[in-house]
Amino acid sequence: MKKTKIGFLPLYIKLYDDCGSGAIGRPRLEPFYERLAKEFEDRDIEVVREQFCRIKPEFEAAVEKFEAEGVDCIVTWHAAYSPSLECIDALAGTSLPIIVLDTTETYDFGPEQQPTEISFCHGIHGVMDMCSLLRQSGKAYAIAAGHIEHSDVIDRAVGYIKAARAATSLEGSRSGSIGGSFDGMGDFLISDEELKSRFGVNAVYPEPNEIEELRLAVTDAEIDAEIAENAELFYEIEPVDPALHRETARNCIAIRHWVEKSNLDAFTINFRMIGGDSGVTAMPFIEACKAMARGTGYAGEGDILTASLVGALIRAFGSATFAEIFCPDWKNNSLLISHMGEYNLSLVKGKPGIKAIKFIYGEDTIDPVVSYGGYRAGKATFVNLFKSENGYKLFISPIEMLDAPERAFEFKVRGWFRPALPVPQFLEELSRAGATHHSAIIYDATVEQLAFFAELLGLPTVIVK
Repeated sequence: MKKTKIGFLPLYIKLYDDCGSGAIGRPRLEPFYERLAKEFEDRDIEVVREQFCRIKPEFEAAVEKFEAEGVDCIVTWHAAYSPSLECIDALAGTSLPIIVLDTTETYDFGPEQQPTEISFCHGIHGVMDMCSLLRQSGKAYAIAAGHIEHSDVIDRAVGYIKAARAATSLEGSRSGSIGGSFDGMGDFLISDEELKSRFGVNAVYPEPNEIEELRLAVTDAEIDAEIAENAELFYEIEPVDPALHRETARNCIAIRHWVEKSNLDAFTINFRMIGGDSGVTAMPFIEACKAMARGTGYAGEGDILTASLVGALIRAFGSATFAEIFCPDWKNNSLLISHMGEYNLSLVKGKPGIKAIKFIYGEDTIDPVVSYGGYRAGKATFVNLFKSENGYKLFISPIEMLDAPERAFEFKVRGWFRPALPVPQFLEELSRAGATHHSAIIYDATVEQLAFFAELLGLPTVIVK
C-alpha cells in the first residue's frame, strides 16, 4: 500500500516579520515545525513541507501545491497567531480534509515561567479564530490538542489523518463482484448506480470466461510457491489432501490475478455462485484472508458496499477487517464474530490452521481448503454502514476484542468482543438503528476518528458508547 501523505501547513503573521519580532521567533519556531514534521514521518506518514504562510497568496499557493502533490489531507499548525481571513478562502475552498494540530514547544506555563516564552507559544487564539471560520463555512475539520511530549497529540492527529485518507480514498475506488449479491439478502443491497453516485465507488465484474482463463493460466510453479507459503503461515488442523490444496491454491491465485489485472481496491464473492459459469471451482477463502492482510477490502456474500468500506479502512488504518456477529454470549457479556473462512490474516492471535471442508453450496465445485484463525485481543471500534429511511448512516461504537485460548473453536473463524453497552442493549441499539448484519472492526482506532471519517463522507452517525 502507498504511504499516507499530508500537506503540513505552518501559519504565521506578516506583522511580526514587518516589525522585526519574527527575527526572534522564527529561529525557534521553524526548527520546531521541522521536529513536528519528523514526528509524523516517524509514524510512517509522508510529509510535504511548506514555508510559513502569512497572507492570502501564500496560503493559496500552498494549497495548490498540496493538491498537485496528491496529499490525503492538510495538517495545520499555528506557529503564532494568524488572522483567519488570510487563510480561510484557501482552506474552505479545497476538497482536502483539514486536521488542526494545536501544540506548543513549552510544557510548563505557570507563574514561574519566563514571560518571553509567550512569543513562542501563543498560536492557540489563532487556532480558535481559524476554526470558527471553518465551522461558519461548513468545512469539515478535526482537531488534536496537547503537548508534543506529555500527551498523545501526534498519535491522535495521525488517527484523524488516517480517517481522512479512508474517506477520500473511496472516491474513484474500484470494487469487484463475483456472482453478484446473495439472493434474498436485502440489508446491504445497493445498485451499481447508487454505489457510484453516493460513494464514488465503481463496481467491476469479470468478463465472460475471464476468471476461468486466469485459473487455467496459473502455473505449477505458482501453485508450488503458494503451498509453500501456506505451510509457513498455517498449521494443519487435519491432514490436508494435496490435490484439494493445489486446486484451492489455483483458484486463490486466479482471484489474486483478477484483482491485480482489474486494479481493484476491494472485492466480494457470492459463495452460492461458485462453480458453473463463474470460472471459480473452489471458494477462495484463503485468498480473502490474504487480500485483507495485503490491504484489499473484502466482504462476503456479494456485499460490495461493506467490501468497499473495509477496503477504505484497511488502506488507511491497516488493522481493519470484515466481520459478522454470529452468536451472543449472554453469560460473559460478549459477542462471537465469525464467518465461513474470511478474516484479516494480519489480525490473528498465534498461528492459524487449515483444513479441507465439504462444500455443499454450489455445482461442479471442489471442496476447498479453508483457513481458520482467532482474532487477537485489543481495543477496537465497531462500524456498520447502513441505509435508513433518510439515507446512509454509520453506526460507531468502541469495543474490546477479548483474549481467548489459541485453539478454542479451532474449526471456525472466531473472535469475541465486549461492546460498550451490555450485550442485550447493544444488540437492541444495532437493530433499532437498522444496521446490516455485515460490519467492520478497526483495531486501535477511536470513535472520534471514525466520526470524522463519517463527517467527511456526509454520513450521519449513530454513536453508542
